[in-house]
Amino acid sequence: MRTPVLALVALALLGADAPPPVDAAAPGRHARERLLEIQRQVQAVAVYPPVARSRHVSGDALVSFSIDRDGTPADIRTTRSSGSALLDRAAERAVAEAAPLPWVYGEVSVPVSFVLRAR
Repeated sequence: MRTPVLALVALALLGADAPPPVDAAAPGRHARERLLEIQRQVQAVAVYPPVARSRHVSGDALVSFSIDRDGTPADIRTTRSSGSALLDRAAERAVAEAAPLPWVYGEVSVPVSFVLRAR
């Protein structure tokens, strides 16, 4: 069974001054760096659903998942809704499509933002 690190992950991703989470990964980048990379990769592949954009729907979804040793996300689910099922599904798809992700032990939670910008 994996030990949840939700609180530490949330703090790390939100930039709080907390010590980086410790995990059993091989020496190399610290867990905090890997968590920030995971969030960056997920946000980079997130696709704003055209219907949500045309309806001026925006929001942030918090998606939780674990990562297999090969970098594949597993057990992907929205743990805090953006308020829109379209955006929540797009956030979950972004996690799946961001693979391979850096491995970290436990459950990871990342925010995925859908923000309308003036053109």
